[in-house]
Amino acid sequence: MKFTTEGLYASRRSPVMARNIVSTSQPLAAQAGLRMLAQGGNAADAALAAAIALPVVEPTGNGLGSDAYAIIWDGTEIHGLNASGRAPAAWSPERFAGQEKMPQRGWDSVTVPGAVSAWRAISDKFGKLPFEKLFEPAIEYASRGFAVSPIIAQLWANGAKILHDKPGFAEAFMPGGRTPKAGELFVNPALAESLRDIAQTGGDSFYKGRLAKKIADFAREHGAALNEEDLANHKADWCGTISQEFGDVALHEIPPNGQGISALMALGILRHCQIDQYGPDDPEALHLEIEAMKLAFADLHTYVADLDHMRDVTVEHLLSDKYLASRAALIDPARAQDFKAGAPEHGGTVYVTAADESGMMVSFIQSNYLGFGSGVVVPGTSISLQNRGHGFSLKPGHPNLVAGGKRPFQTIIPAFLMGKDGNPVMSFGVMGGPMQAQGHLQMTLRTQLWGQDPQTAADAPRWQAISGLDVAVEHVLGDETIKALRAKGHHILVETPDQTNFGFGGAQLIAKTDAGYVAGSDPRKDGCAVGF
Repeated sequence: MKFTTEGLYASRRSPVMARNIVSTSQPLAAQAGLRMLAQGGNAADAALAAAIALPVVEPTGNGLGSDAYAIIWDGTEIHGLNASGRAPAAWSPERFAGQEKMPQRGWDSVTVPGAVSAWRAISDKFGKLPFEKLFEPAIEYASRGFAVSPIIAQLWANGAKILHDKPGFAEAFMPGGRTPKAGELFVNPALAESLRDIAQTGGDSFYKGRLAKKIADFAREHGAALNEEDLANHKADWCGTISQEFGDVALHEIPPNGQGISALMALGILRHCQIDQYGPDDPEALHLEIEAMKLAFADLHTYVADLDHMRDVTVEHLLSDKYLASRAALIDPARAQDFKAGAPEHGGTVYVTAADESGMMVSFIQSNYLGFGSGVVVPGTSISLQNRGHGFSLKPGHPNLVAGGKRPFQTIIPAFLMGKDGNPVMSFGVMGGPMQAQGHLQMTLRTQLWGQDPQTAADAPRWQAISGLDVAVEHVLGDETIKALRAKGHHILVETPDQTNFGFGGAQLIAKTDAGYVAGSDPRKDGCAVGF
């Protein structure tokens, strides 16, 4: 694959080129992955070692109580893993009666964590190194301490302002009554011990052993529904992928309960909009992208849920080319619109990507959601628990209505591009809540339609559709472009530089080349791409 590398946007980073690469949002985690590759491991081992280290060095975005998804090219075939957890069996709409929305924090936002199961499932199926070995860098960082990186330090302080009084939070993340500053050494012996337990038991302790009991006991202490049986019943699913063709490539995403389908829908809509007439930063192109994404989101929030509960409107309905063409026809090239859901015919996240010389490529994402998740941390373990239950609906009849044993709608999604020739093109992801699907669309277009290298695509200014006609853009988009978008009726919110803002996501990309790989890492994050 050929890319342009002109350095079009402000950045101090060059694309990284190597035969073996790890790219993620924290440098020590990237190094953890690289250590596995240097010791004879493959891309799966590298991605897992980085993922296991990230709860230690980037606790603001994930923890041992996270969920996770992965897309893996094993050199021959593409695989999709859904390791997201389900609601406690005792949850029902009646439990949350009188509330307009699901709780955002605390125990009533906690679903069963799935990340640990993802680590074990991927290691068992694809790993070369022993499972325990993957934990060595993370345990070292937790037990000996690590210097907190700048952006994470600020996110840590921001999270503590909101969550300091949540059960167990201060004990784990505010030693001495405050959060660590950038450059300060942070030691987490409790997390080191939890990691050792998970490593030695192959993850069983987390779902059926000592750690599971600690989680369930703490839940009972606070009147929460989550119990030992909920944890023991969890399983990760090899679910395959869903895809959408665009030009010479196909974008692959994990099937619902995630939002990946919206990126596929937006891309499918743009197939009918002649976007190739414009350049990557032309306001006309940006307008089409924004409108396509808004159309996709309108359907996403109406129809998408746990795949087992999408009975009336299915994935096939939403990805039908006939339906997407009808949605594309609604776009006015001259005017922004507030779209509603269509009627299809019935019939605070972390991301890692790794690739190795054998050809294996891994796209992996895990998250607690909304920065530190629920804010609940199990005492003596530093297990911070996600708040994915907030993703459920309380609207009667909605396919995403809360129910026991059901997976909530989730924002975290990995992405992968395959060529029409059956060869891998790029493994990538964009962290940051609802920005993720929008970021997938933007990265796909920039690299595949406009030929930008992964670092240039990561550096480029981004937009994010918020709601209605509201669209946030980075100030570096330029005054003339912003003026042109406003003239089309977009309510443009210009974001000033803010390194602590997840609003525009954190992209990590690895693309296949004839000489190996080329990678980019988002300058909006602390991380990097490293290789050899």
